[in-house]
Amino acid sequence: MNFASLKVGSWDLSGLVADPKSKDFEDFLSSIEDKVRNFESGKSLLQPGISVADFEGMLQAIGDIYEKISVASGYAHLRYYADTSSNEASALVGRMEKMAAEIGNRLIFFDLWFKKSLDDENASRLINSISPVYKEYLRHKRLLARHSLTEPEEKIINILEITGTGALVKIYDKMTSSFEFELKVKRGKKVLVRKFNNKEKLLSLVRSSKPEEREAAYKSLFSVYRKNSGVLGEIYQNIVSEWRNEGMSMRGYAAPITVRNTANNLEDSTVEALLSACRKNSTVFQEYFREKAKMLGVKKLRRFDLYAPLPAKNGNKKYIYGKAIQDVLDTFGGFDPKVRKLAERVFDERHIDSEIRRAKRGGAFCHTVTPKLTPYVLLNFDGRTRDVSTMAHEFGHAIHSMLASSLPVMVSHAPLPLAETASVFAEMLLNERLAEKMSAAERRLLLAEQIDDMYATIMRQAFFTLFEIEAHKAIGEKNATIDHVSKIYSDNLGEQFGSSVSVSPEFQWEWVYIPHFYHTPFYCYAYSFGNLLVLSLYRQYMLEGKPFVPRYLGILEAGGSRKPEELLSEAGMDISKEAFWQQGFDLVKEKIKQLKEIAPE
Repeated sequence: MNFASLKVGSWDLSGLVADPKSKDFEDFLSSIEDKVRNFESGKSLLQPGISVADFEGMLQAIGDIYEKISVASGYAHLRYYADTSSNEASALVGRMEKMAAEIGNRLIFFDLWFKKSLDDENASRLINSISPVYKEYLRHKRLLARHSLTEPEEKIINILEITGTGALVKIYDKMTSSFEFELKVKRGKKVLVRKFNNKEKLLSLVRSSKPEEREAAYKSLFSVYRKNSGVLGEIYQNIVSEWRNEGMSMRGYAAPITVRNTANNLEDSTVEALLSACRKNSTVFQEYFREKAKMLGVKKLRRFDLYAPLPAKNGNKKYIYGKAIQDVLDTFGGFDPKVRKLAERVFDERHIDSEIRRAKRGGAFCHTVTPKLTPYVLLNFDGRTRDVSTMAHEFGHAIHSMLASSLPVMVSHAPLPLAETASVFAEMLLNERLAEKMSAAERRLLLAEQIDDMYATIMRQAFFTLFEIEAHKAIGEKNATIDHVSKIYSDNLGEQFGSSVSVSPEFQWEWVYIPHFYHTPFYCYAYSFGNLLVLSLYRQYMLEGKPFVPRYLGILEAGGSRKPEELLSEAGMDISKEAFWQQGFDLVKEKIKQLKEIAPE
């Protein structure tokens, strides 16, 4: 394939489902039902003395069912994300979610038997005798046992997830995907008005070289979200209340964030060490913002200017899609030929949706339907340098998934804290490659953009999590109003920026537009974890060169089959200590120092 000649376009989902209205699709759904009934018929095998072979056979059978459900559900969701305005796609998502929940309820007896009914001695016998790939997965299940409810209760929660939190999130997505924005920019005595029906197009202007455009873009964005904050805020309050009620009141977790930590197979102390290190190092990026103000020729940065590009003689470079692909693939090939081959598969199989269009979901993501299938990647490619970095980022996710493809479906996905490892590492490889061909002035611009991104993916995400901790507490314990939550967010920004940045009142509504707060509470610290981890890994790569590659790929190949603390401990990293995370911030300091030392041309 001539990758350099490729144009933006949409993905081909026919490899999942050729026609959702066809008899073939209905037969496929019926085959899932047959497998579920067959699995249910083996319930009598669940006795304390069950043989290892029978137990592992049931694990494989349930994995096969979940893979097939993932094909049907994955198709529905990918089709919906390609066009969120499609009622047909939305209805299919609802049907598949209902089917998945019903099947989950019918299969839940196996999970609950292993977690709650099986005695410790026989559980240990099975864990120690089964194929090694399942051991951590099963050990983690026993850990979760103390937070499991009875089978009827778990079934009720599964059902309510569709019409409860899941429905609220769907409403949030549908509302925000349909938002239209009006941008007003003063040009002398005139006011120019532009309208946007795609948030990504609008947000590209927050990196504009023109201060008035950056300010107008943010004001346009927050004006719409503030206007809708009554509904969006109430959605958030209900999601938080449900998260707390189920997690703490029903399941007995110590705190709302503990629900996520346990799901991530991380100790609370590890996450506390990470967030504490981030909080203590807020001054690192504050120093950068003061330096950036000097580079922009202003006394002090406004929050509007946080991602402002440094002045460039030739303007901001625009990338042709095919050239961006070639640069990303060449970067992967330079690291390891196997990595490039994996990335090429996504293009070869047309598993990428890259064009910007109305009603398409914003942002970017990589979705693995099952380990056996090449992942699907969604982009909104607009030719910016950061769009090339985003491509490398999402393809890093895809490579991570494909390297772990030999694992069973239940252990193939890396836990959230490790999920960003390959993606961020891929970005760093790309940036270093691009820098080699640049002049000093261009390297200065790229370095500033790198530090901007480090802020966005480390410090900003950590403070998002610190905000969530406070917001969940205030809503759960004090029934906090939407205005109170906005005040918590404003205080969070004040601590984060100190006196280095002026923050205007509009930013108190920023929290309402952060999808992760709605979709996946406490997700955001995974970005901080992943980015600081990668800084340490990348430093090792620069010191060791090619001998580092097999050890790095081994981390990715482990997928979710190992506990993060143990997996990284084998690579000489103690992530439970603040000192480990400090290494990442030390490298950020080095980057800031390098930036200061490059004289502007």
